[in-house]
This record gives sequence, structure tokens and C-alpha cells, in this order.
Amino acid sequence: MTPTESVTAVTLETSSPDETRALAAALAAVAAAGDRLALHGSLGAGKTQFAKGFAVGLGITAVVNSPSFTLMAEYQGRLPLFHQDLYRLAGSSEAIDGGLLDERQDEGVTLTEWAERLDAHLDPERLDVSLEVLDDERRRIVLGAGSRPQYERYLAAARDWVGMRP
Repeated sequence: MTPTESVTAVTLETSSPDETRALAAALAAVAAAGDRLALHGSLGAGKTQFAKGFAVGLGITAVVNSPSFTLMAEYQGRLPLFHQDLYRLAGSSEAIDGGLLDERQDEGVTLTEWAERLDAHLDPERLDVSLEVLDDERRRIVLGAGSRPQYERYLAAARDWVGMRP
């Protein structure tokens, strides 16, 4: 399948949680310190599966789960991974009060589930990753770089991943 492309976004589909994790692992291969990925999608859309795959792609061997109750979990791999889950927060002020935005994140990659709970102006330099449920297994995933050219490498990695699938 060929992904749908625009200059600033790539849209593709995965057919299983394994494929969602594989895509995320491929994207992690191009991750750089300071990257921020904002994960969007309904409950069960695959945000945590994406995070699990991304962690594997960074060489993280620890089990990655949704940090809903701790708000942020930190893992060590090729780059540190800061995995945030804002589901239980009412808004940006709670994220700030909870210390979820700090300079340590410049040294690694931050994945934020339920990123819509954080005002975009507080996190303007991010790659938006939207996951949409198509059926029990399939997901539509849109990577949106907007006007942030530093994330073009993720779009290229997504296109390459689609080209390598059987």
C-alpha cells in the first residue's frame, strides 16, 4: 500500500498491533534528542502500542505500559524516553504543576499520550501522530510535521517502512 502524502504529513494504515509497533520502531530509528511526539486518538486507538514499539526501536528492553497513574515514565535506551499520559489531567495547568515539562526532555524523546490536553502553544515543536480505529485490528495513522522541517525524517522513515512491508 502506498501512503497518502502531503508536504507536511503522511497517512498510512496498519493491520494489527504488531504492525503499529513495527512502524513506531522504524520511526524511533530516526529519533534525535529533543524530539517530541504528540499522540492523539480515542481510547483503544493504539497510542500505547505505538509507545511500546517506539521504545523497542530505541533499544529499550523494559516493559513499557501506559503511565496513566504516574503521568510520566522514563526509560533508558539509545536516547532517554519520557513517556507521558495526560488522560487523567484536566488541562495544561495540571501538566505544568505536575512537572511534566522540564529541560531533561531535551536530552531524549518525549511521547505524550492524550497530547490534546496540553495546549499546543506550550509544546509547539512537536510531531503530531494521530491514530484512528478503522476496525478491531486496523488503524489509520497520520504523521503531521506541520511547518516543522526537523520532523521530515519521520515522514521519510514512514514512507520507507511502507515500502519495505510485504
